Amino acid sequence: MYRAVALWALRLNVATSDMHRLEQLAEAAQIELAMQDDRVLLNGEDVSEAIREPQVSQAASQVSAVPGVRRALLALQRKMAETSSVVMEGRDIGSVVFPKAQVKIFLDADPQERARRRALELAQDGQNASVDAVAGELIQRDERDRTRKEAPLVQAPDAQLVDTTGLTLDEVEEIILRLVRARTSNGKAAVH
Repeated sequence: MYRAVALWALRLNVATSDMHRLEQLAEAAQIELAMQDDRVLLNGEDVSEAIREPQVSQAASQVSAVPGVRRALLALQRKMAETSSVVMEGRDIGSVVFPKAQVKIFLDADPQERARRRALELAQDGQNASVDAVAGELIQRDERDRTRKEAPLVQAPDAQLVDTTGLTLDEVEEIILRLVRARTSNGKAAVH
C-alpha cells in the first residue's frame, strides 16, 4: 500500500517531503489487493510490477514516515480485515496495525542475505543491481524505518522471530505453518 502511494507520488512529481500532498494522495488512493493472484491495483491500474522498482522502494520508505499517510492506510488495512481473515506483511503490521493478531511472525535474515535475495529478484526481473548496492539501500531503508517517529520498525513483543538466513522458501513456509497451527488449532494440522 505504501509502495502504491509512493508510485503515485513519483508519477505526479510530488516530493517525498510534501507531507500534506502525500496525505492527500493516501486518502484519495483507491488501493485494491487482489489476493487470488497477488496483484495490486492503484486507481484501477495493475501496478504489481511497478511498485517493486528500486526507486519506488526508496520512496515508499520515505512516504511511510509521513503520519497522515500512515493514518490513511492504517484505516484501509483494518477495513480489509473486518470482512475476512487476512495474512498481511509489513514493517508495523504486528506492532501497530493489528496489535491483537492471533499469530504474529517477525521474519528477518542477515542483511547480506537479504541483499543477495533482492539482487537476485531484481535480476530475474531484468534489472541490474549489485549485491553491494542493494545492501546499501536496505541499510538506509532499515535505519529510516527503525528511527521514524510514527510506527517505527520493531518486533512486536509477542511476535515469533523467524530468522530465514540459510533457509529455503519451503523450510520457511513449514516453520510458519507450524507456528500458525500451534496458535490457531491447538496443534492439530488444520491449516494447509
